[in-house]
Amino acid sequence: MQIVNTAVYVGPNIYSKQPLIRLTVDLHRRAGRPVADYADEVIAPLLKYVPPLEHAVAEDGTPFLERARSAPDCSLGELMGQVALALQIHAGAPATTAFVRPSTHDDEVEVLLGYESEEIGLEAGDVARDLILDLIAPDDETSEDGIEEMLEDFRYYADRRALGPSALALVRAAEERDIPWVRMNHASMIMVGQGKYQKRIEAALSSQTSQIAVEIAADKELCMRLLGDLGLPVPDQRFARDPEDAADLADRIGFPVVVKPVDGNHGRGVVVNVQTEEEAMEAYAIAEAEGSGVVVESMIPGDDHRLLVVDGKLVAAAKRMPGHVVGDGASTIRQLVDVVNEDPRRGRGHENMLTLLELDDTADKLLEDKGYTQESVPPDGEVVYLRRTANLSTGGSAIDVTDVIHPDNRLMAERAILAVGLDIGGVDFLTTDITQSYRETGGAICEINAGPGLRMHISPSEGEPRDVGGAIMDMLFPEGAPSRIPVAALTGTNGKTTTARMLAHVLKMAGHMVGNTSTDAVYIDGNMTVRGDMTGPTAASMVLRDPTVDMAVLETARGGIVRAGLGYSHCDVGAVLNVTSDHLGLGGVETVEELAEVKRLVVEVAKEVAVLNADDIQTLKMADHTPAERICYVTMDPGHPLVRQHINLGKHAVVLEHGLNGDQIVIYDHGQQIQLIWTHLIPATLEGKATHNVQNAMFAAAMAYSMGLTLDQIRNGLRTFDSSFYQSPGRMNVFDEHGFRVILDYGHNEAAVGAMVDLVDRLQPMGKRIVCLTCPGDRRDEDIHAIAMKAAGRFDHYICHSDDNPRGRTATEVPEMLKATLMEAGVPEAQIQIVPEEEQSVQTALEMARPHDLVLIFCDGITRSWKKIIYFQPKEAPQPVPPEQMAEVQGFDVPEGYKLVSDDRGVRLVATG
Repeated sequence: MQIVNTAVYVGPNIYSKQPLIRLTVDLHRRAGRPVADYADEVIAPLLKYVPPLEHAVAEDGTPFLERARSAPDCSLGELMGQVALALQIHAGAPATTAFVRPSTHDDEVEVLLGYESEEIGLEAGDVARDLILDLIAPDDETSEDGIEEMLEDFRYYADRRALGPSALALVRAAEERDIPWVRMNHASMIMVGQGKYQKRIEAALSSQTSQIAVEIAADKELCMRLLGDLGLPVPDQRFARDPEDAADLADRIGFPVVVKPVDGNHGRGVVVNVQTEEEAMEAYAIAEAEGSGVVVESMIPGDDHRLLVVDGKLVAAAKRMPGHVVGDGASTIRQLVDVVNEDPRRGRGHENMLTLLELDDTADKLLEDKGYTQESVPPDGEVVYLRRTANLSTGGSAIDVTDVIHPDNRLMAERAILAVGLDIGGVDFLTTDITQSYRETGGAICEINAGPGLRMHISPSEGEPRDVGGAIMDMLFPEGAPSRIPVAALTGTNGKTTTARMLAHVLKMAGHMVGNTSTDAVYIDGNMTVRGDMTGPTAASMVLRDPTVDMAVLETARGGIVRAGLGYSHCDVGAVLNVTSDHLGLGGVETVEELAEVKRLVVEVAKEVAVLNADDIQTLKMADHTPAERICYVTMDPGHPLVRQHINLGKHAVVLEHGLNGDQIVIYDHGQQIQLIWTHLIPATLEGKATHNVQNAMFAAAMAYSMGLTLDQIRNGLRTFDSSFYQSPGRMNVFDEHGFRVILDYGHNEAAVGAMVDLVDRLQPMGKRIVCLTCPGDRRDEDIHAIAMKAAGRFDHYICHSDDNPRGRTATEVPEMLKATLMEAGVPEAQIQIVPEEEQSVQTALEMARPHDLVLIFCDGITRSWKKIIYFQPKEAPQPVPPEQMAEVQGFDVPEGYKLVSDDRGVRLVATG
């Protein structure tokens, strides 16, 4: 059993709507053997080592162990997935799914594993494999102790990387409110919300927490003075300069006193019940080691309480007990500690709900004061304290008292946190009876905590748990406040980059700050931030995390979906423009139907509107797979019967209507026919002749309308977007300043090349037609053949070249294949030229062109090629058209008695009589 490949899917993916890890496992000679063959060796030991496996559920919903014991098709790969899932659950990093899929190789299986932490999930896969191998094929080094050590190492690994209880409570509260979140570091810093609505929180410190307030809370002397000035109950507190000063202050305040660091936390360095000057001096040294100064304060009798205030309101109160054991008259203190530590809620440090009790020097000192040792047997019912302070981080426990706190004490806590200026704060309050007013019991505040721990309220030792995470989320995002930015996602084989840029431009012109992912870069408000193919989950994450963005336009490509998933859980508007043959044979996608299934994922996560191309049967089929509230069809056929029926039902569609004055984009919605814009008024369509950009504009309009933009905002955006290199690099960029026309395009598949070739026909150039033709080397032979066939017979001269990166082919292989296909289609060899290097191919075409010619350049190096075009110096300047030169117009019948001529005014009919 060997893990030969690993992939991590972020968000919805081709296997599931939840994040997954995919492990490609080579089972070798065990590929054909079911788990049942190994049942005796593995099942009982696995249940011992990984108890949650007992509750594992197979993909079909049946108990997994029953399937493992009997099903002939239950492979070791499936067992590995379930063990990895159980390991995560056992380590406190819960995941919910594990299943297998066949691989492309007979001996391999794809193990799909849910995860909450990517690191823990990957480690769980490795440990599951090693554990199973140790059981079914032990070697000389395999031992029970070794297995236990391996599992303990995994638990420690997971413990160091899993979210702590406070952070976990916050993210669960966010999920319940449909607020997106993402972990920002290996600690507990969480970003909640998207774009400009995002907030950040770490434990109980939020992006709204005032730094000044935190500093006030940390300076215990200043904080107590501030609260005392407002009449709130505080102990008599003084700042000590040295041990002798601490002893003198303790004497003046009156014993017993408390000595503590001026800026400590978690109870470190705090010494309570100091009774003598000598003890005060010793306590000073302990406190000084934990802070930048030491304070001495009067000791308030009573129990320690933590009062949690969020957004000015007390939301939880807990009575805290120092770490202790209760005697039973038979067990030693050491044995009692072991029993307490068996509580599954207890663990190391702050990562568990409760912390393990420790028998250390502090505990031994307290036991010695009582005349006990660790081996003493306290009487039944006696409470034996192992700590002086009640912090949970030192093994303390908590009893919820939220429902019984006296109103005066509640108001006192709220005023104290408001006075300090914290949005989230904890009040450490000492009183003999929390149900009585502090005015009667003499209780007092001993400390204010910024970023207070939440776990005592989330999971108290006794009493009702409190939803403090929910209270914090409600503070950050009050009811009705947005946490998500509107997201428009789109995919397709051709046109998606131009459509995404069009839509982003429309939104920007409407006043929005737009984040846009595309095949060449990530753009924020139209400014490039990261260059490269940015159509995968990493780019989507960049946009959704940007604190300035208020709308996202995410171009989502097949490659990113197949490799790593979407990167976003859902979109508001999802669109699929078309599905045609491209990238087939890559990433396990072999057919157009399989490609459609991949691209369909975008509308499968659309919540409000799914925009689909009704003229493409593959996209039309997707309507049945989207949960979106509305479906909007886009069609260039005004008589499309399905769309017409859709419109008759009052539904949403965008249709290209034909008229005497040209073509017009029309929106249908709720029975209304809304005339949007004439296509010749959209610069990117070259007066309506670039029909592929007409369709792109229709999709951009459909998505913008679905996102709530007005008709005027959409019109304004479309009228100000053109196909210039600045606005849409590599997408039908036209240059007319050499006397001949040059069109640069990134087209790299049959449909894209066909669209540009058709455009050349509609433009009807007066001179020769020249094309620079190429195809990416990783495409199938039949794809290269199809591209050449689209261009065959449509140009006067063909220059075939290769991309800079031939992607596994030789430098001349692609151009030679293009040439062979062109000749098979009847193109004379004299009209075909091979110039392998792209840069030289472009130069050759430009040098060949003469006035009134048209040069169509398909290329990979877009920026380099565009610079070569605009800086090219033609040898022959354009000449004016001579008066009444005879003209030819293909497809036009000249009436008898007339001839066609062209001059400075253009082409016209002239009578011959």
